[in-house]
Amino acid sequence: MPRSTPRPATGLKPPATPLTAEPTLDITPAPPRTLPAFTPVPRKCQRFDGWTPERQRGFIEALADTGSPKHAARAVGMTPEGAYLLRRHPEGEEFRQAWEAALALGVERLEDIAMERAIHGIEVPVYSYGKLVGTRRVFNDGLLMFLLRNRAPHRFAADSLHNLDAATQSSLARLKREWRAEWDAEQEAARAVDSDKVLASIDAKIDRMRKAQHDSMSPETRRLWDAYQRSHSEDKKGYTMPWDEDQGDE
Repeated sequence: MPRSTPRPATGLKPPATPLTAEPTLDITPAPPRTLPAFTPVPRKCQRFDGWTPERQRGFIEALADTGSPKHAARAVGMTPEGAYLLRRHPEGEEFRQAWEAALALGVERLEDIAMERAIHGIEVPVYSYGKLVGTRRVFNDGLLMFLLRNRAPHRFAADSLHNLDAATQSSLARLKREWRAEWDAEQEAARAVDSDKVLASIDAKIDRMRKAQHDSMSPETRRLWDAYQRSHSEDKKGYTMPWDEDQGDE
């Protein structure tokens, strides 16, 4: 059979990537937010049970953790009405700015909670004839799409959950698996850090107790105790475990 005649060049460049390539997401993480340093609102009467500078700073930190002025005020033993009075104070400009920054951090925490529920789902009780027989995990794909539309609007703003093509659905499933793995790794790392902090706190407390006991000794008792510690250390240096002696005989 005759060979086909090659077509003349048209000057068009081939596509940089295959048309069947899996779509990717370009999600640039936002820079981490921090609480600004601020000058506490001055008070006419410096009462120990009032809005001291320490309580004002504690309120802002609690507001960043909870996102709720009511819970933040209760965390420092004050009322939310007093917090709003501080916010309206003529000299409370820096306090108001810190308040807004703390609320922004609180919203980020709510986003994290929403992402956790979208990825891991929530436990829903199951009843049979009025009795609780177990639970089942329910996933909310609508919540996941809402988060995607807000974090990657250029990719998901025009799409809907029911009109996604097969390639986008595959990409969504892959991202869900990756985010779940990243979330589990972050939670595991956080638990490890918390365990280390607890152990370090216990060790520090034991050291303080030993120091307090040592300081409470009389000079003679302290001298005898220090001598005992030195003698005990010397004994440990020259002590050989029984199984070490057996190995030496061999």
